[in-house]
Amino acid sequence: MNILRKILFPFAILYGLITAIRNFLFDKGILKSYSFDLPVIAVGNLSVGGTGKTPQIEYLIRLLSDNYKVATLSRGYKRKSEGFVLADVNANAEILGDEPFQFFQKFPNIQVAVDANRKNGIEQLLSKNPKPEVILLDDAYQHRKVKAGFYILLTAYGDIYADDFMLPTGNLRESRSGAQRADVVVVTKCPSDLSTAEQLSIKTKLKLAENQELYFSCIAYDDCIYSENSKIKISEIQDENKLLLAGIAKPEPFFSYLKNPKDVCLTYPDHHHFSENDIQEIIIKAQDSVIITTEKDYVRLKGSLPDEQLFYLPIQSSFLLGADQFDKKIKNYVGASTGNC
Repeated sequence: MNILRKILFPFAILYGLITAIRNFLFDKGILKSYSFDLPVIAVGNLSVGGTGKTPQIEYLIRLLSDNYKVATLSRGYKRKSEGFVLADVNANAEILGDEPFQFFQKFPNIQVAVDANRKNGIEQLLSKNPKPEVILLDDAYQHRKVKAGFYILLTAYGDIYADDFMLPTGNLRESRSGAQRADVVVVTKCPSDLSTAEQLSIKTKLKLAENQELYFSCIAYDDCIYSENSKIKISEIQDENKLLLAGIAKPEPFFSYLKNPKDVCLTYPDHHHFSENDIQEIIIKAQDSVIITTEKDYVRLKGSLPDEQLFYLPIQSSFLLGADQFDKKIKNYVGASTGNC
């Protein structure tokens, strides 16, 4: 914890008090939460950024979209539009935000919507034809005006909420007690060889209730990179000069997976909007070499950099153990909520 964060400790106490009062008012029904007559799954975290919400949402889309009409609803962070927007052929990253636009491009069989007001967003989705049968709320753990039927709380390995503190001293959006609302807690971004002993240590530290289930997942990187029209095996270019760039919260694993000592690495803030100066800097530093970025950054860079140079590396969330149990729990909830179990 740096000196400035220590100095801001009194503000963290105040912020914690404000969020605790807000949660108390929702818990007691003084502030109203709205429920909906269909399965609503909220995915979120207690801390700011970098817990792997996007791959977790994509995991749920793959799990459910073959059997149900699935919709995702996000805030659309840093988008240039306002209000409710349902993705269509005119959509782009500026209208939807980078992550929702990524969902829209990858999963053409689902509905993708954005609205900072999740209640209004759900009502708008339910007014459409066809209506969704399942709604996945992206980054909505603190959005208490909507009461989801199922909550998935994510916390990143090496940065779990039990070791954190309230903003601005720490990175928590609300008190650690907020974890009590979760049906499932997933420790994300784990080493693929995380030992049983360390898993038990983390479980002990989290102090979950008996009705809550704990899972551990890692990021599974593809063995190929992809452009608009082609793909290349990473093994074929591992030793070549490359430019790697990332505008995500915690880019170190991305760089580590791809880089060799000759590579140029560029880091930008999470959800960064690339300016003309940024584009020129990338082109100059890349020269004629391959440019590899994250899938989230690719949807914002596509069209601004040469198609033949620009590639992205897909990722997926992969459970270390218990994937079948997790899948069954989600499917049982959705099936029971729709009458199609």
